[in-house]
Amino acid sequence: MKYRLERKKWQELKRERPEQIDDTNIDQESVWNYPRPPRVEVVSETIRVDFNGLVIANSNRACRVIETANPPCYYLPFEDIRMEYLILGDLTSLCEGIAQYWSIQVGEKYSPNAAWFYRKPEKGFEGIKDHLAFFAGKVDGCYVGNTPVQPQSGDYYGGWITPNLTGPFKGEPRSELW
Repeated sequence: MKYRLERKKWQELKRERPEQIDDTNIDQESVWNYPRPPRVEVVSETIRVDFNGLVIANSNRACRVIETANPPCYYLPFEDIRMEYLILGDLTSLCEGIAQYWSIQVGEKYSPNAAWFYRKPEKGFEGIKDHLAFFAGKVDGCYVGNTPVQPQSGDYYGGWITPNLTGPFKGEPRSELW
């Protein structure tokens, strides 16, 4: 019951728009044209994640969640991830369901809560079941095709910023209500 009340409060939160939205050209996507509520899309590019000299994940079967004001979060199927380097933790949060977090350990290098997944995603997000998403700022490199990504600002958000995206992006100071 607490989960349902918290989700309802989150969904009904009054959202604002920043004063200035960046212009786009034909080769770009504006995060302000993404939907709310969010949706899952299949990705045609290969998605790769590197950590401590290893390719931890590499998939041509990924999907992404897009939502107004946020860079996409990319989700890769467990089968395309080197799960022997991931450690399931106790941390949880609420978004497209109840997220559970994974840490990464390769040799002596450790990154806590570097990835997340939804054991039981909410209705409409079934496409990310048995998929894992990585925080770009907690690994050594993330790529959409051959393009390196920049992490979304803020400790909470896991979006990947590519050169074809325009913002502004949620996660910057004073963007909590976007």
